[in-house]
Amino acid sequence: MLWAAISHRGLFAQGVGADGPPRLTPIPVDQLPGKLTAQDLRYMQPEPLVFTTPRTVKALYVNAWAFGSNKLWQLVRLADSTEINALVVDVKDDTGCLLYPSQVRIAEEIGANTCVRTKTIRARLDTVLAHGIYPIARIVVAKDPLLAEGKPLWSVQSTNGGLWRDRIDIAWVDAAQLAAEAVRLGFAEVQFDYVRFPDEPKERLATAIFAARRPGESQRSSIRRHIELLRRRLEPTGAPVTFDIFGLTASAEGDLGIGQVWEDFAGVGDVVLPMVYPSHYYPGAFGFAHPNAEPYRIVRAALREAIARNLATGGTAQIRPYLQAFTLGRRRPRYTPFEIREQIRAAEELGIRSWVLWNPRSVYPRDALRPYPVVVRAAVAPSGEEQ
Repeated sequence: MLWAAISHRGLFAQGVGADGPPRLTPIPVDQLPGKLTAQDLRYMQPEPLVFTTPRTVKALYVNAWAFGSNKLWQLVRLADSTEINALVVDVKDDTGCLLYPSQVRIAEEIGANTCVRTKTIRARLDTVLAHGIYPIARIVVAKDPLLAEGKPLWSVQSTNGGLWRDRIDIAWVDAAQLAAEAVRLGFAEVQFDYVRFPDEPKERLATAIFAARRPGESQRSSIRRHIELLRRRLEPTGAPVTFDIFGLTASAEGDLGIGQVWEDFAGVGDVVLPMVYPSHYYPGAFGFAHPNAEPYRIVRAALREAIARNLATGGTAQIRPYLQAFTLGRRRPRYTPFEIREQIRAAEELGIRSWVLWNPRSVYPRDALRPYPVVVRAAVAPSGEEQ
């Protein structure tokens, strides 16, 4: 504890030091003034917190189980001692379960509050904020089995009757919105994932009826309309709106069969996060027989195309890639700190300084990250000359 207090920048050193204030100085949620409404009684604040987005966001993905357990303190200490300055936290994942008990009426009606991951959300967010860590809420939009079962008329239907399900027996829905609640709770930014149609064969999609899709509307038009809707709903909060998209979206001329087109997301969102995991590229991609074995070259090639497409089409969104910090099955090589760092090097050489590391287990090696920069002041002699 003593070593942490004198060496790091977190809970053990929350005061103003010799080098000035910490990177963020948010007001703790519990100390905000104002009268709460009956609906907001448990968590809501009368006004959203005001955050300054870091010039560069270097983040770790944190699943809801990790955020709700003692694992969170390990991740906070990792951020304290390295370049990490943000956490992307699952507020709603692809199971439909929530991070915390929600005040949203639909969430209560479909039973989403019966499988929450933590009931100490305020204390945990306060700790994250006290450490100067930028909190980002990740919300899975179009994949929500709880909502599909609880509100079948809103869900994707089958031409054969009943709910249409993808190959892993998870029902799809068209939209879910908990973003405003997450921002009022204390998250600084909202990241939407699964804003797309299922990546299923055409013959499978032919049996699906999407309740929220207008007659004659293309997949691309439907997705574009929905991301604009998400943007409008979140505008009153002032929080940045960001979207996760497939890495291939930057290279594809069409919509990949899922409705995702680069220009639509780059023109609507504040940030687009292409998932450029080398293990997810097909053999031969960018001329490499084994993309997973080429973390530097694959990420560099993918992001070069993303940058070029943004420039060519006038996209205003910042590019913040998701990078691979996991090993996929038995594919070689296994991803060690070297492979992770090579991806970061590829992005930074192209001028992209913001990124997110993804590991579904939220386990990250310290050796893959630069240590937190420490300012060393030169000793000054009484005469004013440096020693």
